[in-house]
Amino acid sequence: MELAGIAVATAIFILTYVAIFTGRVHHALAALIGGVAMALAGIAFGFYTEKTLIAQIDFDTLWLLFGMMAIVGLLRATGFFQYVAIWVTKQARGNPWVLLVSLSVLTAGTSMLLDNVTTMLTVAPVTFSVAEILAFPAAPFILIEALAANIGGTATLVGDPPNILIGSAAAFSFNDFLSHTAPVALVALVALLGVAILQLRGKLRRGPQNVEALAAMDARKALIDRRTMRKLVIVVALVFLLFLVHQVLGITPGMIALIGAAIAALVLRPKMEDFLKGVEWDLLIFLMGLFVIMGGLERSGALPVVARGLVGLAGGNLIALALLLLWVGALLSWTMSAIPVTVTLISLVRGLEGLGIPQTPLWWALALGIGLGANGTPLGSASNMVVITVASRTKGPLSFRAWARVGVPVAIFTCAIASLALWIGIRSGWFL
Repeated sequence: MELAGIAVATAIFILTYVAIFTGRVHHALAALIGGVAMALAGIAFGFYTEKTLIAQIDFDTLWLLFGMMAIVGLLRATGFFQYVAIWVTKQARGNPWVLLVSLSVLTAGTSMLLDNVTTMLTVAPVTFSVAEILAFPAAPFILIEALAANIGGTATLVGDPPNILIGSAAAFSFNDFLSHTAPVALVALVALLGVAILQLRGKLRRGPQNVEALAAMDARKALIDRRTMRKLVIVVALVFLLFLVHQVLGITPGMIALIGAAIAALVLRPKMEDFLKGVEWDLLIFLMGLFVIMGGLERSGALPVVARGLVGLAGGNLIALALLLLWVGALLSWTMSAIPVTVTLISLVRGLEGLGIPQTPLWWALALGIGLGANGTPLGSASNMVVITVASRTKGPLSFRAWARVGVPVAIFTCAIASLALWIGIRSGWFL
């Protein structure tokens, strides 16, 4: 019966992931169908009960995503992010190199606090407008911004869905990410800018044009509702202050996000459709389905078998195992979406729990590998695909080949930096 359960659970996992990655079925629906199939199989073969099935769903992750999506959606509607992007752009005074660096730093910094899709949907239209005014090619700017968004998202607990998932699974705090992944992300951002300067020096040599038109842009016109914007900025500041002290207060990050969303609703009294407009329901359904699928794969006994094989491949060495997970996560994210890769590898790391191997370095390896590896191809993250889609509607579309020409070297170089940091961190105790 145990072998039959493993076989059925593995078959459901494979069929679901094939449906997700081929695009034959919407990814959320594929995960929902796969989750229901895994639940029924679990009940039939004895590795799931209703109680254990519910326990597989990481509700804190779902609460964190829901709360932050609701708050950010309300703030985005006020024009705040467009205001900041235009203001930063004007400070560059038309210099292409200053513009490239400032927009990249802005994108990385924003992605530390917001999801990457929101960041790119905000920065990309401003970048296209400025590039058109100054007669610069927009595609190189957008590409570097997208890479910077992924690097910035690696730095914090709430910067990217993979980090939210890993943080919840490992019980890491907001400050844990600031002290472990943020320093590595900062070095990776500097490396990205160095690669960008080398790759784009020929395209950006020409001086700016129409600088007067850029100077005439009024950032304040981007603000649609200043009063609401001020209130929401205070709410966001409060939420991130609570993130910094949530361990002291004994409150989970997900609960803090819900508190922030509740305060925003209480202060603003928005219409329900406006409050929920920024929530990506398909992502929440997608994650719920994946939680059930991977939980079934773990409880059936399939994942522990793979975990033991992975330990054998690394020769039982902790550093080798951590580096192996980092690069496996990075390479998988080149061809698959980061979220299913993360959920799968989280379950794999959990399967190592009974083998006496310290798990903390492995969680950091996943966070760094998946976050930085996502830059390799447009398939690495949802924000990458958003950039490709937005760029396709402009005069300077961004091809997969053009992305890979810059993205692959950046991903390899930054993952090498992360590997060195991981090696030093394990040897010194920093990542233990």
